[in-house]
Amino acid sequence: MNWAVITPLLVFLVLIFIIGFYSARHIQKSSSFVQEYFLGSRQLGGFILAMTMIATYGSASSFIGGPGAAYTYGLSWVLLSMSQVATGYFVLLVLGKKFAIMSRRYNAVTLIDFLQGRYKNNYVTMLAAISIIVFLFSAMIAQWVGGARLIESLTGMSYTTALFIFAVSVLVYVIIGGFRAVAITDSIQGVIMLGGTIILLIATIYAGGGMESIMTDLKAENPNLLSPYGANQDLTATYVSSFWILVGVGVVGLPQVAVRAMSYKNARSMHRALIIGTIVVGAIMLGMHLIGVLARVVVPGVEIADKVMPTLALEVLPPWLAGIVLAAPMAAIMSTVDSLLILVASAIIKDIYMNFINKNAEERQIKSISFTVTAITGIAVFLFALSPPDLIIWLNLFSFGGLEAVFIWPIVLGLYWSKGTGQGALASMLTGMISYILFYSFKPDFLGVHTVVFPILLALIVYIIGSLVTASKDRTLEM
Repeated sequence: MNWAVITPLLVFLVLIFIIGFYSARHIQKSSSFVQEYFLGSRQLGGFILAMTMIATYGSASSFIGGPGAAYTYGLSWVLLSMSQVATGYFVLLVLGKKFAIMSRRYNAVTLIDFLQGRYKNNYVTMLAAISIIVFLFSAMIAQWVGGARLIESLTGMSYTTALFIFAVSVLVYVIIGGFRAVAITDSIQGVIMLGGTIILLIATIYAGGGMESIMTDLKAENPNLLSPYGANQDLTATYVSSFWILVGVGVVGLPQVAVRAMSYKNARSMHRALIIGTIVVGAIMLGMHLIGVLARVVVPGVEIADKVMPTLALEVLPPWLAGIVLAAPMAAIMSTVDSLLILVASAIIKDIYMNFINKNAEERQIKSISFTVTAITGIAVFLFALSPPDLIIWLNLFSFGGLEAVFIWPIVLGLYWSKGTGQGALASMLTGMISYILFYSFKPDFLGVHTVVFPILLALIVYIIGSLVTASKDRTLEM
């Protein structure tokens, strides 16, 4: 076991736990446990808002699965990944002030609170909660696997032992600290992610003898590694273009990202987050995916693609610096896991338990149940992650697509189209969920575009038609 590598990671974990205990003090002092635990009392400044969005979105998929995919496909995956640069800007631009204003009007603590306030439809609330729980389980499994793979690579421990250590580490600080702990740690993790990306990119280029030498070696191995269509020429222009819907436009529909647009302090904070978020996301996404391609020359023959990033760091950096750099993917993974845990817990507690089971629940009951549900959720994900897939990025992207197909139109059109109805939203959500699962299972990448495209289009059509029909019926009944 290389303690020079492990020590910086241990220091990082200790810092995270300190933040968790610090945030727990805010929970104890807060007049509303629900507002503080699930939304940080809506007090996020611009820098923290930008970093928590980046850290939540930049997950194991970006730091473990992304470089692994780039290692496999070549520069085409770098091109494909760059559609994510405008993600934070686009989310805050579309949702922004209007989403924050309406959320405060409905006193919404969660995304589902907003949907309930906007549509006044219990079926929408229930379906939204179920969708979050189901699809985010897939996303959390991907993060658990990524964290375990990283610890496994660094320590030589078995995968199961590494998975257990990672799960316990995350659960402790999320349970005790809530959303504020998540947001503050996300800010630190975002800085680590950016710094780690820059250091590893420079070290990889140096180890490979410079960009020109690396590109020459890649071309000699397989010229298609330098093409926009992948090593096996299986990434078409249509598919790459449609991918922007999944990781660009559609991100507005991701509950874990959208809820951040409810939590900022004021308009100045949002505007600052727009600028900071776009710059940092661009640097991280370009850097990490380019590193994956360059690693093919520097560390050839890596059999498990998800181990490319830690293997490379240990190869090209001194042990102590590798430990610091590898805190970046650990930060990315933990920041996404903690956000998803809070989101799933809020769906179960705030949106199901408090809305349908016990509307008059006391603060003490809610607090106890929140801690219990978060712990049980983490344990359940741990059990599912014991049998990991070969490439976790596909598990993560499956979750992204499902959530976007369900939520994008009820959120966006709910904000900007006054004729949208609860029945239209419910029909759209059902259409998005069912069609996405069917396309994913039986006709993935139908007509050469990413699986998420047609479910999103179908959900849009159904939302509009369903709202127009039910709105006209409502007017008829009123007459």
